[in-house]
Amino acid sequence: MSKQQPHKARKRFGQNFLHDHGVIRRIVACIGPKKGQRIVEIGPGKGALTEGIISVTERMDVVELDRDLIPILKVNLFRFPELTVHEADAMKFDFASLSTPEQAIRVVGNLPYNISTPLIFHLLSQANAIEDMHFMLQKEVVDRLAARPGDSLYGRLSVMAQYYCSVESLFIVGPESFDPAPKVDSAIVRMTPHKSLPYPVNDIKMLEDMVRIGFQQRRKTLRNNYKGVLDTDDFSALNIDPTLRPERLDVEDFVRITNYILKKEG
Repeated sequence: MSKQQPHKARKRFGQNFLHDHGVIRRIVACIGPKKGQRIVEIGPGKGALTEGIISVTERMDVVELDRDLIPILKVNLFRFPELTVHEADAMKFDFASLSTPEQAIRVVGNLPYNISTPLIFHLLSQANAIEDMHFMLQKEVVDRLAARPGDSLYGRLSVMAQYYCSVESLFIVGPESFDPAPKVDSAIVRMTPHKSLPYPVNDIKMLEDMVRIGFQQRRKTLRNNYKGVLDTDDFSALNIDPTLRPERLDVEDFVRITNYILKKEG
């Protein structure tokens, strides 16, 4: 077999390869894979995390966009015939197609910083097919996902992620654990979709719109942001103070606003 050429991380794919074995072991321990589970990894790279998981599960699906990495991955993990490689863009991939009524999928990955937020929204739209998600993300993104009402980073991403999931920030990973080293800290997050939504909304697109409008000008009050949408009587009926800023509202408040508007509009 000819010697493999080293693969240089590609900026356009947002590649930073995890090489710290201590961190890899810690991530695998947090995931807690079990034999027979359907685990799907996004952006496996050269298979560092993949190997730690598939050694337990004995089968695995991975979604990789960089076609030059796929032969390297297959060589590195040749001992695992039950590795299924999907050469695809995770932003367009149908993750739900890998689940069954009897078995939801578990999703893991070291997500590219440049697409992490839209990719999370893509996965949230398929949350009913997912048991849980464990991701390596830029620390600030994890802080935003896990932020609580009143926190400076609490915003649209926090509300929508927490509508679908419980969110736990697990631990921080420094730049030295990657090649090439990113300029910022990373963190591991666990997102567990709710078995049944604690605050179900009657129209998810309307909720997304209401959250977006609410945070469009986060330094302004709810009265200003929802001008033309909610009046003084509406705020009174909702028992929400219109002089508050949007970061003071929790998920339930945004759901109540949305369902109220839907009912009002008939």
